[in-house]
Amino acid sequence: MNKNNIQIWDDIYPCEFFEDDINNKRLYVIADDEEIISAFALCDNNAGEAYVEWSEKSSKAMYIDRLGVNVEYSKKGIGQQMLNKAKEITKSIGAEYLRLFVVDINKPAIRLYQKNGFTKVDGVYDEVFDDGYVLREIGYEIKL
Repeated sequence: MNKNNIQIWDDIYPCEFFEDDINNKRLYVIADDEEIISAFALCDNNAGEAYVEWSEKSSKAMYIDRLGVNVEYSKKGIGQQMLNKAKEITKSIGAEYLRLFVVDINKPAIRLYQKNGFTKVDGVYDEVFDDGYVLREIGYEIKL
């Protein structure tokens, strides 16, 4: 991501969330031996959910978060495979929507979500950090 000037992941994020994701059984990983190929968290809420205009707000939804693919495995369909798994899990627990937020400058991720049927919703979630840094995030959703 840094190579593409998308500086949103570092030593703190997403690493600081992994222990909580594991303890709450919401982290999904594809690994080859001891190498992580891809991972995502599937959550029942998101801090930005009230800042955008979701379709059918009262419908049950899950949020995919921290989706990442090891750069050694990029352009091999892993992102699509992970999205399909997230859809499958979300559907199996009775949710009608899979939703997510993506930083507005992360064009590769936006293309992946659009290619896989996610629709952009109106609104923006500006995530403000302690040091005043702001990530502008846009919401996407897919009805299952």
